Amino acid sequence: MDKILRNRVLVFLLVAGIVAYFLVAISGRQPVAKISATTPARRNIIASISSNGKVEPITPVTVRAQLDTFVTRVHVLEGQNVKKGQLLIELNVKDAASQLAAARVRLLRAEDDLRVANTGGRTDEAARINGDLAKAQAERDRLQRDHDSLTRLLAQGAATKDELAANQLALEKTQSDLSKLAAAKKEFDRQANLDQARSSLAVQQARSDVAALEDKVTQGSIRASIDGTLYSMPLHQGDFVKVGDLLAEMADLHKVRVRAFIDEPEMGALEPDEVVKITWDALPNRVWDGRTEIIPKQVVARGSRSVGELLCSVQNDKLELLPNTNVNVRINSKERLNVLGITRGAVDTENSQRYVFVVKDGVGPTRLEKRLIQVGIADPANYEVISGLQEGEVVALPGDVDFHDRMRVKVVNMDTSSQKEAKDAKL
Repeated sequence: MDKILRNRVLVFLLVAGIVAYFLVAISGRQPVAKISATTPARRNIIASISSNGKVEPITPVTVRAQLDTFVTRVHVLEGQNVKKGQLLIELNVKDAASQLAAARVRLLRAEDDLRVANTGGRTDEAARINGDLAKAQAERDRLQRDHDSLTRLLAQGAATKDELAANQLALEKTQSDLSKLAAAKKEFDRQANLDQARSSLAVQQARSDVAALEDKVTQGSIRASIDGTLYSMPLHQGDFVKVGDLLAEMADLHKVRVRAFIDEPEMGALEPDEVVKITWDALPNRVWDGRTEIIPKQVVARGSRSVGELLCSVQNDKLELLPNTNVNVRINSKERLNVLGITRGAVDTENSQRYVFVVKDGVGPTRLEKRLIQVGIADPANYEVISGLQEGEVVALPGDVDFHDRMRVKVVNMDTSSQKEAKDAKL
């Protein structure tokens, strides 16, 4: 009985030892991580810049009030297409018209004064002075001849000294009168020259006043100076406007400009004549095509952002984009066709180098291989692979487990969306 019991104990110990051996062996194995994976595939990659912007007219025409007055009548509506010369607004210009009539009277008077000054002064005054001067000169000449004659007769004893002295006195008086008349003539001529200059300035001033008032009267009828769209007109009949107030803004909106606000880190990728796509939330199904034109040369603060202001020309054939509207801007800065691409989520960075974990199958268990790769441009979903990966290789996608080199894994889910996208891109 004891021998049978001893044998049973030995068998039990042997079985327990075998079980323990297997448990220890199993517990010593490393667990196999279950992962998802993807493969690099050929695709089209477009690197784009997305931002916001504002629509602007390229050649706007602004009309401002030239006088303080009231709006008599408004003939058009904001947003209306107008033709060159079309009447837009009528303003009350009665005061300006009255001032214009008075200014024209002043101009006629000034022109008359200038004509008088140009002829040497008033005709009657000039004739009187010139007549008195000529008469005095004739009297002096006569007395001078008498003086010469009396001097000869006195020498012959035919005239007396008293006669010569009386003639000499009359000659000196006439000479004095002649000097006074010559001085008066000189002063008259000087005054006439001053009057001429004064009258000329008065004519210029009067003409300037007339021209300015004529312009104000003309401004009473505001007309379109171009064919275009009246995109702003903050007026109503009866409104009072002051000098400089905005009356209307218009432009040809078949081609507009979008001022795009590009964040500073993305400015380095901008180049002229790149494709631009414009969308507007008010018309979500419409896309407008444009081109980059003027690349920003400086960074400015816009709220909490540091941006460069990129100017883009945009076709607006249907006149749907209106000035000052806020739009979305997408710039296709670089494009690569049929290049090898890898999902962005599979790529990690270490010391400014990009790497992936490639799933390696071979003799023995499936393991990961950490591999450096070189990437090119990127779109929101993929990187362009320049080197380090081949088409068809299996690349691990990160999940709940941290990857490391030579790690044992089991692929339980293969991401095929990238292959489908690549196939669709080729089609």
